[in-house]
Amino acid sequence: MRLLPVLIALVVSALVYVVVFEHDRFLPAPDPQTAEPLPETAPEAEAIMRVVALHSQAREVDSAVVVRGRSEADRIVELRAETSGLVINEPLRKGHMVSQGDILCRLDPAAREAALAEAQARLSEAQTRIPEAEARANEARAQLEEAQINANAAENLIESGFASQTRVAATRAAVSSAQAAVQSATSGLEAARAGIESAHAAVAAAETEINRLSIIAPFNGVLDTDTAEIGSLLQPGALCATVLQLDPITMVGFVSEMQVARVQMNAPATIRMASGRMVEGRVTFVARSADDVTRTFRVEVTVPNTDLSLRDGETAEILIGAAGKRAHLLPQSALTLDDEGTLGLRIVGPESRAQFVPVELLRDTPSGVWITGLPDNADVIVIGQDYVTDGVPVDPVFQELGQ
Repeated sequence: MRLLPVLIALVVSALVYVVVFEHDRFLPAPDPQTAEPLPETAPEAEAIMRVVALHSQAREVDSAVVVRGRSEADRIVELRAETSGLVINEPLRKGHMVSQGDILCRLDPAAREAALAEAQARLSEAQTRIPEAEARANEARAQLEEAQINANAAENLIESGFASQTRVAATRAAVSSAQAAVQSATSGLEAARAGIESAHAAVAAAETEINRLSIIAPFNGVLDTDTAEIGSLLQPGALCATVLQLDPITMVGFVSEMQVARVQMNAPATIRMASGRMVEGRVTFVARSADDVTRTFRVEVTVPNTDLSLRDGETAEILIGAAGKRAHLLPQSALTLDDEGTLGLRIVGPESRAQFVPVELLRDTPSGVWITGLPDNADVIVIGQDYVTDGVPVDPVFQELGQ
């Protein structure tokens, strides 16, 4: 009794299989002459994307190199004492204008003037010894000459038999004694001359020590600190004052490796100070060695500052003039990236199809960005550029820049 349901199930399964999968075998084949052809399906219409674009025309712009920097004094010097002593002059306060040669700190001479007088006296004494030493040397030379003449005469007489060997020996001894006297007199003269040189050196040292008592301004400038207070003791190396030279003033910035080749010596530069003031100068230095940490190059711009209104340490934006380029002014929002991450724009190309164009960002301004790499005339997609790819047909709606 249990086999019957199993057999019924197998038969039903076979019938279902035949009806579903093998029904074509049991249907008659259609006549190709009488069969109606199947209708061809129409090709799917290509979708057109509507975008917003604008007509852009290239313009000649100054390709300035923009650098953030700061102002620096043209020269800054810390004047320090070279000798010890008490300050005996009234101090000058910071901000005071000084001229080259002005005395900023004067030290008490103490016994230095007496030391100079003593050195000068020794020099005079040494100078008086020279005539005496020269006279002795001349006398010794004369005695030597006389002794040589006597020795020659004695030798001539002994050959003729008119002089004895004793006389010849005495004249030779006299020559040797005269030579020793000449050498001694010459040594005395050299010692006198050496004494003069030593006295000159002592006088020069005393004068130099006295000159060190006055610490003077090396150039025209302004005091950045008060000078040393009267009565204070300055040791060698102690600070007297700090002097700044602010005319001209130097603007310092650091340029990246990619931009440094565009910076040329003597190139004009415009500087915008943090206060909004605009000044002009020229490039006077471009470093040949990069900073080890930032890999940037130091650039210096010299700016006239006759009224000293510019101060040391002010923040500034430096625009260094470079060769001009043709560029487009476009909204920054129009920029996009391709699949490889390249910065560019999408434009309306031939047959109204989207086209990606790589570009280079030249400068950022409040009105937009200056971009190079586009044709002189281009229809740039500014809305919808991220929703189309190259070759996609677009229906552009044009607007004016600034709408």
